[in-house]
Amino acid sequence: MRTIALRVKQDSMELLYSKKDNQEPFRSFIITYNPEQTIGDNLEKIKVVLAGLKIDAAILLNSLEYDFSDTIIGINHNRIDIGLALTNMLNIPVVAQSDVEKNGLAKAVKRKERYNEWHLDYFGEYEKKRNYGQEAMLTVGNGFFGLRGAYVEAHADEDNYPGTYVAGVYNQLTTKIGDRDVTNEDLVNMPNAQFMTFGVDGQPPFTINKKDIQDIYRSLDLKHGVLRTAMHVQLTTGHDLSIVTTKVANMKNWHDYAISYAITPLNFSGTLQIYSEIDGTVTNGNVDRYQDFDQQHLQITGMSSRDNEMYMTGETKTSHIQFIVGSNLSVRGQKTQPQIAVKNENNRLQQVLSTDVSVGKTYQFEKNVTIYTDRETAADSLLEAANQDISKASYENTAKQSEDYWKQAWNNFDIKIDTDITSQKLTRVNLFHTMVSAAAVGSGKLDASVGARGLHGEAYRGHVFWDEMFVLPFYTLHYPELTKQLLMYRYRRLDAARAYAKQEDYDGAMYPWQSGETGDEQSQFLHLNPITHQWDPDNSRLQRHVSLAIAYNVINYTQVSGDHEFMDKYGLEMLLSIAKFWISATTYDEKEKRYSIAHVMGPDEFHENYPNADEPGLTNNTYTNIMVAWLFNYLVELKPQVPKGTFKNVQKKSAFDDSLFDKMTDISHKLKLDINKNGIMAQFEGYFDLPTLDFDAYRRKYGDISRMDRILKAEDKTPDAYQVAKQADTLMAYYILNIDEVDKILNQLGYHMPKEYLTKNIQYYLNRTTHGSTLSRIVYSVLTEMDDNMDQSWSLFSQALFSDYYDIQGGTTAEGIHLGVMGATLMIETRNYGGVDSLGREINLHPNLPAKWNSISFKQFIRGHWYNFMITQSQIHVTADADSTVQFKGKSIELKANQEKVIDY
Repeated sequence: MRTIALRVKQDSMELLYSKKDNQEPFRSFIITYNPEQTIGDNLEKIKVVLAGLKIDAAILLNSLEYDFSDTIIGINHNRIDIGLALTNMLNIPVVAQSDVEKNGLAKAVKRKERYNEWHLDYFGEYEKKRNYGQEAMLTVGNGFFGLRGAYVEAHADEDNYPGTYVAGVYNQLTTKIGDRDVTNEDLVNMPNAQFMTFGVDGQPPFTINKKDIQDIYRSLDLKHGVLRTAMHVQLTTGHDLSIVTTKVANMKNWHDYAISYAITPLNFSGTLQIYSEIDGTVTNGNVDRYQDFDQQHLQITGMSSRDNEMYMTGETKTSHIQFIVGSNLSVRGQKTQPQIAVKNENNRLQQVLSTDVSVGKTYQFEKNVTIYTDRETAADSLLEAANQDISKASYENTAKQSEDYWKQAWNNFDIKIDTDITSQKLTRVNLFHTMVSAAAVGSGKLDASVGARGLHGEAYRGHVFWDEMFVLPFYTLHYPELTKQLLMYRYRRLDAARAYAKQEDYDGAMYPWQSGETGDEQSQFLHLNPITHQWDPDNSRLQRHVSLAIAYNVINYTQVSGDHEFMDKYGLEMLLSIAKFWISATTYDEKEKRYSIAHVMGPDEFHENYPNADEPGLTNNTYTNIMVAWLFNYLVELKPQVPKGTFKNVQKKSAFDDSLFDKMTDISHKLKLDINKNGIMAQFEGYFDLPTLDFDAYRRKYGDISRMDRILKAEDKTPDAYQVAKQADTLMAYYILNIDEVDKILNQLGYHMPKEYLTKNIQYYLNRTTHGSTLSRIVYSVLTEMDDNMDQSWSLFSQALFSDYYDIQGGTTAEGIHLGVMGATLMIETRNYGGVDSLGREINLHPNLPAKWNSISFKQFIRGHWYNFMITQSQIHVTADADSTVQFKGKSIELKANQEKVIDY
């Protein structure tokens, strides 16, 4: 094992490199610490000094001894967990010398490696958006609710935001902005019931503040779904305490969560007061740019208590969703419970428990919380349901039920990556949050879908976008019933989509760009530019391609799951209704003999209109037109496969007569695209007439130009006037489908592309894209992998994988995780790098493993059967639970039930 041993001194760092198990001979390096630079910049020198050396592990020779971590060091009057920093930097495990001496090098390294792959840790107290972002990443939940990973001792302020969100609980409020009444619908921040804190000897309750906190360490145990916060507090009065808080969401009874609050007086005996609250004064305050709007969504209607229990009832102000939040408080392991005093005033319920404590002894307090709404529970049963839950609830039961769920879940969907600790950890972070955002919806008892930011924050007001398309394929391969229920959210809003189409003078069903409670359009007409602090017009509602994403989700689900009953009962009606909308959106030019689609936007939100145009929208967006042709082709092919009676019935419900099939066929052969003589496809008609931008000059001036739209508007310009894109647009169809299928459509439309046209298009648009959306890196990672440019694919994939962990967009993770990106990274790992493509009638294998990975292993549930895959750099190992076939390089490979097949490549 190749190692570096590291000794950190006040003014320098000494490194000893060994080629064999930290034994002689050593190569020695000395790095002088520069106090003018940040700790991070000083540590970066380690990477430079060790360039070219292969390293398997690092050993800290003089780390500090802490219960929560053994890789903390003191440097320049600060403490940092250098183990976390070096693992992120060098992608190796970092162990303490004390662990090596006790357990041996190999065992210590293996133990730390396993720990790193299953934990998301943060050391230290952070401020403002950085802490907000960590709270989002540390969110626990179960798809019914999301509980941000805030300190339980915190109320909302500029540094802390303990939000709680329940799936589907939206509310609309109207605010006067200038002379305009602006109505917004938000996913509501529910009463904060996770609040707990302590006091000593009757002194004021402890609050989160730098002067009292000596150390703080937060660790999300992904394997068991438990968030643990360890805090060392030294009050100004001299009282020294250790506080360990653990939070866990119940993954079985998804109304409940539990908190264990363990306090150890380190240097005193006396009395300890424990404060527990349900705070109904909360507002939606997570997103700064929304603060000009009314954000007070709750009307508290009742507060009550009995014994150690308390309950708060209320409803949302305009949607009138009724809810109850209940909790109890107790001392764990104590038969005789101390008396609890209760205060209820100003929409805040507070319990106070006082108990005698002795120095050095740990006291464990327990809080159980339940949340019910009348969206899933009868209104007149809310109190009874909450009473029953609280009377039976315990931290032990909640933790056990959560542990049982996650054990089964990881067996279902874990992706195991060999020799890449960081990719492994962040892959599991993404897997974890996909289920935190949606798991309970699979019960069929909730009418909800997944918002673009999960249940982790308030950006995009918690609305449902096309981002579903990036995460539903993952759900389908592991929990098809969950995907079905998420699609039912869309089906239940089909009439709203029809009404929206009619409102805009179209036929069929046109789904909204932003969807919330009822499925009406929730996109705004104005958007606040944080650079100019002015309200700019917002035409994002013209992203009609969201309906194509929904159609894709329906088709992907039925093809991969084999659930033809869903297609017959629900999916086909959605597809025909969406197709009818697109038929009505086309116009025919007799002179060109081509159909056009106008007044739309593609995924690139920098382009909403033509410069100096009287009407909003663009014409013949390439992505939109290709996907419309694809949908029409699919429906024409599907018709003979569905029983005639079923098809006729759905046609009638959709008002879709037979003549429209001929119309679809005609349109799918004559849609217009703008393609130049070099085979470059224009993002939309007229795109080539726009001037280019000097990106290098803008980078020199502004640094980060990801939101070039805001920069240009601050300069009194408009992105509509330039060849600049926020994200992948023109080539999106290649991400969703595949090269052969898109080429077939292009040929069908009469466009015969030159050789290597895709390579030229990829580089053409990469040169014009700022990646202002993290989804852009996802798409281009796939495109460059398809184009055999693995270096660029890996770079883009890595940025996407790290995007929320490092909050690469400068504060957006503070407002919620990017769920679509998280889901899409999992699909890149398995579909593109692992090479398992299940969208066609047969499973196609085409692995393209990154050089950094020795292997990747995962299982998938495809058309009713489980397949286990392990892909190495030279072999595919596949096992199915039934006789089946897979395709590899155009050949059918026979699989026998429960017998591993090894394929060399």
